[in-house]
Amino acid sequence: MTARLPPPPPQPPSPDVRVSHAWDMPFGATLLPTRGVRFRLWAPAARTVELKEIRESGDVLHAAKAEEGGWYACTLDHAGAGTRYQWRIDGDLAVPDPASRSNPEGPHRPSVVVDPRTFAWDTGWHGRPWRDVVLYEMHIGTFTPEGTYAAAEARLDELAATGITALELMPLSEFPGRFGWGYDGVLPYAPHAPYGTPDELKYFIQAAHRRGLMVFLDVVYNHFGPDGNYLGGYAPQFFSKVHTNPWGNSLNFDREGCDTVRDFFVQNALYWLCEYRFDGLRLDAIHAIVDDSALDVVDELAQRVHETIRDRHVHLVLENENNGWRRLPADGRYDAQWNDDFHHVMYVVLTGDDAGYYQDYGDRPVALLGRSLTHGFLWEESRRADDGHRLNLQPAPAQPLDAMVNFLDNHDQSGNRAFGERLNAMAAPGSLPVATALTLLSPATPMLFAGQEFDARTPFLYFADWEAGELRDAVTEGRLRDFGQFAKRADGGTGEPPGPCEHSTFEASRLDWAAAAGPQGQAWRDFVRQALDVRRRFFVPRLSGLLPGAHVSALRGERSLVLRWRYQGGEVIELQAHLGAEAVAVADLRPSPWPPLRAQREIFSVGRMDDTSWDPWSARWTLGIEGPVQA
Repeated sequence: MTARLPPPPPQPPSPDVRVSHAWDMPFGATLLPTRGVRFRLWAPAARTVELKEIRESGDVLHAAKAEEGGWYACTLDHAGAGTRYQWRIDGDLAVPDPASRSNPEGPHRPSVVVDPRTFAWDTGWHGRPWRDVVLYEMHIGTFTPEGTYAAAEARLDELAATGITALELMPLSEFPGRFGWGYDGVLPYAPHAPYGTPDELKYFIQAAHRRGLMVFLDVVYNHFGPDGNYLGGYAPQFFSKVHTNPWGNSLNFDREGCDTVRDFFVQNALYWLCEYRFDGLRLDAIHAIVDDSALDVVDELAQRVHETIRDRHVHLVLENENNGWRRLPADGRYDAQWNDDFHHVMYVVLTGDDAGYYQDYGDRPVALLGRSLTHGFLWEESRRADDGHRLNLQPAPAQPLDAMVNFLDNHDQSGNRAFGERLNAMAAPGSLPVATALTLLSPATPMLFAGQEFDARTPFLYFADWEAGELRDAVTEGRLRDFGQFAKRADGGTGEPPGPCEHSTFEASRLDWAAAAGPQGQAWRDFVRQALDVRRRFFVPRLSGLLPGAHVSALRGERSLVLRWRYQGGEVIELQAHLGAEAVAVADLRPSPWPPLRAQREIFSVGRMDDTSWDPWSARWTLGIEGPVQA
């Protein structure tokens, strides 16, 4: 039959008509309509607060006026974009603005006033619907040799040509030092200065939009980093006295003072989406956000975002290690969630390693993979024990499959290993093409990790630029201790793991674009492009007709499976896969109770599969119409 083609990608916005976007918030520095700047700080534990204006001729202190609820305010008529300032608490402690839009010298140095109204945004960009999403996770600092937004912009054309539709930037909030993953940010409103200025980030986002690419941002609302966060000195209400998480005290979302704390993070989400025109957010580790409120902060954030932004597609994605799924699209709060179960069972299938947190996937992993492809999460929401296994290993109910973000690699899965190996360094020989195709060609939303589109062999290590001292020593020792079963090299080699705080560790994690341009890199990119073209032509237009919970799978021996995704009108996409290192003979392809397929059409294949035998690490996808069961 003729495939229904999806609508064409959205047209790039017109650069001929421009508008400005500024998010007005109660925190930080706000330029006034006529002249001057209003500065506001929430400092309920402070006795006195002053604004320290930093001039070349010498610093000038301005008394801040106390307002109700622990707020302090100061307006300077002569201030404007470029004004450098700090807050001084109780005549002694100089701190950055926690809602600073720019801290170019790091969080221990002055904040700088930014005028967001000067950036001219194109009109006409309304985003793209969730069904179009093919995610690409990237770390700006390691994506190019320069590690800047401007350098990353030069690579956008080839990403778009490959079939990527959405970039997901690892966290950008300002943190101390030159390099880091970004999850220890301390100034959530200030983009990390070494990557470029706020306007350069906006240029990058606008350049992506002009190529039809969405841009998502990974945000961290579960903790602050350990260095450069001064809030405890004047606003201890930011931190919970009753809840903890793996990084120390939880943020206070449900006790005295929590209204301002909640608003600080909800406003942050709206700031990135409205002032920077991000197309979506990925909320990091919400299992570490503890909130006993009737409407918890994760739900409040989604509610406020959807109430505020109605003129374009904006998407919200979750990470929840505990497999909590109750926020997924049934009520429209969140579009999707990272599916660790798919990665973990695929890892076991490809490597045979079921140690640590992979131990829940070691029993008949190919069967579990089939269930993940048809049901989404494997295990019902449950916490992990110290050794990684789940404490409540109960099967999860079927999930909306397009709400699952499936991946073979990401920053955590490489960075959790002492030597930062990607999955391609550990997978069985010949297995990677079929594993990649299984990630890209299902109703789930696929995500590639930067460089995966050309089979990058550079590691992605954990790196953090902590200065010499107790914190640096603790991080180095802690990482070595936490690697556990991942402390050895995947290739069996020996040697000490790279030091997490060494600049060479950061440099080793940069992508090798010379390899990307070589024959192997180009061949792999072509393979990914072809698979994503099949996704666009055959999977995307059928997502709205996918029948929930009506998918079936069957195992053909321990290493082979057959499954079907069923759609309205009787259409079916059938997958046959052999995930083993030896060819297998096939007597009959499908279980006898399954209805036969009419009008069959093969739409993609990896390796050779016919009615008598299947090659090692092979798969094929067939489109057809499911007929009645034969009597």
